[in-house]
Amino acid sequence: MRTVDSKILSWDAAVQQREEWKVAGEKVVMTNGTFDLLHAGHVGYLEWSRQQGDRLIVGLNTDASIQRIKGPKRPLVDEPHRAVLLAGLECVDAVVLFDEDEPKALIAQLLPDILVKASDWSHYVSGADIVEANGGEVRLAPMLDGVSTSALLDKICQVFTGKPAQLDPQKQRQTS
Repeated sequence: MRTVDSKILSWDAAVQQREEWKVAGEKVVMTNGTFDLLHAGHVGYLEWSRQQGDRLIVGLNTDASIQRIKGPKRPLVDEPHRAVLLAGLECVDAVVLFDEDEPKALIAQLLPDILVKASDWSHYVSGADIVEANGGEVRLAPMLDGVSTSALLDKICQVFTGKPAQLDPQKQRQTS
């Protein structure tokens, strides 16, 4: 059994690991996200993603990337801790940090057989063109209704302050 730390890979190590899995004939699935405040919706999504193939690589936005996408108050959990939480899940085989706003460069390096994104991103899946051009496919994962980081943040704020979360609606689920 691999240790949590051994599942958190550099780009070069992830490319090498992906090649080993390819040579072994294993179908590699990749997804990506911020995974701030890991919750049941994330776990269900990652388990579904893993069921699509033999191995699951998770591209994880760095803190700087999240701040550009979601604003200066995020993430709530810093990248080393988010990486450990993801790597600790049995369904996750590798975690790779990326600093760009989108994971296109990482996807181009790893060329997964299947790229998964949550169904609420059906309007845009970053890297879909790269995966499909290389013979792979894109699959949209079902979501667990009513479970999201934004909903969790709102509940925390309501419970402890009596006020809703001050989330920037322009930064929520925005694509470039």
